[in-house]
Amino acid sequence: MLLLGVTACIPPARDDYAPPPPQPQLLTDPAVLGTVPEQAPLSTWQSKPATADAQRVESGTYIVQPGDTLRGIANKTGAGSQIIAAANGLVAPYIIRSGQRLKITGGRYHAVNSGETGIAIAQAYGAPWREVVALNALEEPYILRVGQKLLLPDSTPIDPSNMSIEQRAAAFSLDIDDIVTGSQPALADSADTGEPSEWRKAITPNKTVVVSAGFSGRFLWPVDGSVISSFGSKGGGKVNDGLNIGVAKGTPIRASAGGVIAYSGDEIGVFGGLILINHGSGWVTAYGHADKLNVTRGQEVKAGEVIGLAGESGYVEEPQLHFEIRKDRKPVDPKIHLPKRG
Repeated sequence: MLLLGVTACIPPARDDYAPPPPQPQLLTDPAVLGTVPEQAPLSTWQSKPATADAQRVESGTYIVQPGDTLRGIANKTGAGSQIIAAANGLVAPYIIRSGQRLKITGGRYHAVNSGETGIAIAQAYGAPWREVVALNALEEPYILRVGQKLLLPDSTPIDPSNMSIEQRAAAFSLDIDDIVTGSQPALADSADTGEPSEWRKAITPNKTVVVSAGFSGRFLWPVDGSVISSFGSKGGGKVNDGLNIGVAKGTPIRASAGGVIAYSGDEIGVFGGLILINHGSGWVTAYGHADKLNVTRGQEVKAGEVIGLAGESGYVEEPQLHFEIRKDRKPVDPKIHLPKRG
């Protein structure tokens, strides 16, 4: 199991958090599900570790030569083509002309290899993935391409190869946004994204998963229970990015809307058993503190389908569901988007 730090916002249903012993299990009760799901594969960032072999590029100016392309200039200079385009105000289809002077942004660049994920790259350098996303202006669907050069943050250790695995793991942290933006494995330029799988059939970690666009933004309550912690600031620096809903242990958790499973696992300790569903159009829902999980990455689910059972895994001491709705990577108040209750 990969050792990860935790920077996720603690959903403060209580003020006396302590890491509990229960770990989520894969749901296997045929009476509840009808079909026993397959064992979930390794997380995408565990199956293909990245190598910290970034190359340093000096800042400067490049004069465009006849026949040059943006990709070719990136290869010549070692800088990323997207970084060059952004630094010089170039937009698709990135037309350049002979004699044009282009600013080259210096720094250390990592060349993406086949199957690498953003999370694996960040872990290799002990760098925050969210900073890499911002620095390189990465956008949905956050699929990296082989050969793409990613500019690393200045805060990245100068030589991660001199750090032990434990030191790099301690310097790396993981939150929900990292999984949403950095869990897809890199593809070759000519490769297409994969289709969502049939129900309860796992997608192998070396495959990307496409999510359709056009989601309307309509959601259902994932469980029927009382809200024990609402969205927003709780004082003392604590912020709840969603709702905590009190329910009995073993309560079925239902997909709030149709979509594709982006994650199912327990790598973010504060949430315990966690499921993320990507609905497309920038919408993502999160379901935390699950006692049992019955979905794996890449599965297509419909609104109302059971995706797991509620519990008290993670940093809580009573059964509950932590539920989030995110739009364009930012948490929004779920109550605004859920049906009114009588």
